[in-house]
This record gives sequence, C-alpha cells and structure tokens, in this order.
Amino acid sequence: MSHRRSRRDLICDAALDLAAEGGNHALTHQGVDARLGLPRGSTSYYYRTRRALVSAAIAHLTCRSSEQFRDAAPSVPPKTTREAASLIAAQLEVLLGDRRRDVLARYALMADAAGDDELREGLASCLFSFPAATALMDSLGASDPASAARDLITLLEGLVFDFAFGARKLGADSSHADGTETLRTSIRLWIDALAVTK
Repeated sequence: MSHRRSRRDLICDAALDLAAEGGNHALTHQGVDARLGLPRGSTSYYYRTRRALVSAAIAHLTCRSSEQFRDAAPSVPPKTTREAASLIAAQLEVLLGDRRRDVLARYALMADAAGDDELREGLASCLFSFPAATALMDSLGASDPASAARDLITLLEGLVFDFAFGARKLGADSSHADGTETLRTSIRLWIDALAVTK
C-alpha cells in the first residue's frame, strides 16, 4: 500500500524547494501555494506566520535526516575507524547528491535563524546527530566521546560546505571515485586522531 503524504509534508517540501532554488527571500506563503497549485491562503491555514513555516520546514529536514540515517545505519556499529569513515562518507555522498536540495535549503535558511535561538538550534542539528556521533566516538574508544563528537561534526560541516560551495566545488575536475576516496580518507584520519586524543 502506498504511503500518502500529508498536506503539511507537501508544504514543508515545497518550502525547502523554494529556499534551495531562490534563497530565503523566495520562501513565502504565496510561493508555497503557487508551487503546489493550492488556493491562495492554504499554506497560511497550516502555518500562520513565516516563522512557523520556516520552523516546520527545519523540523521536516531533521526528520528526513533521521529517517535516512536510520535506514542506512548498520545493525552492528562500526568496529574500526575505517568502517566508520566508510559509513560516514556514504552519508555525506547522499547529502551532496540525492539530498543536495536539503543542504542548499539549510544554508538559505540560516539568515532566518540569525537572531532566533530556536531556529538556529534546529538548523544546527538538522543534518548531523550529536547523540549518534557521541555514541560512535564512544564505541571507537574516545576518552571524551562528547568532545570528540563535536569535533567530528565540525569536520563534517566543513566538508559538506567545501564540496557544495567551497574550493573543492570550484575545482571539481576530479572523478566521483576520487571525491569519494578523498572524503573517506579525510574522515578516517580525523576519526583516528579524535579517538586517540579526545
């Protein structure tokens, strides 16, 4: 039986589409209505304010990330840094490929979160899970798993930005396989260091 998506899910997806394609200023109630072919005022029925719409879109993004990670996570946690690096690199590839829209939308919505602690917290945790990173670093033997997890997430945030917008994106003339190996190697080296020093 096919799963029918709710109107709220459709609205949140349309909001993310608009933000990814046109920046945060493109995300409006009328824009979502037009995107979905809904009568004017339909989106505001569900989310009265723009902030409520942005907050719902961020929560939707977090839910998507959790579902994707849960589906991809192995039944047994990685036992070595090499295994962990391969798992994480695969997740980053999904973010930079199939979920590129989500990455672009997240960056676009950062302007909305600049003066709003709740939105900022939501954006900060919508792609990477601190509890999951902490559990991983603990399983790999880090003496301070929480600190190591924060450092790992900082690395991953930097890699995502670099491959999406940074120097690696500007110089993207290497093969997909080269990019994958670069991700895997960078992550493994960092995890090796964090597992020893943190």
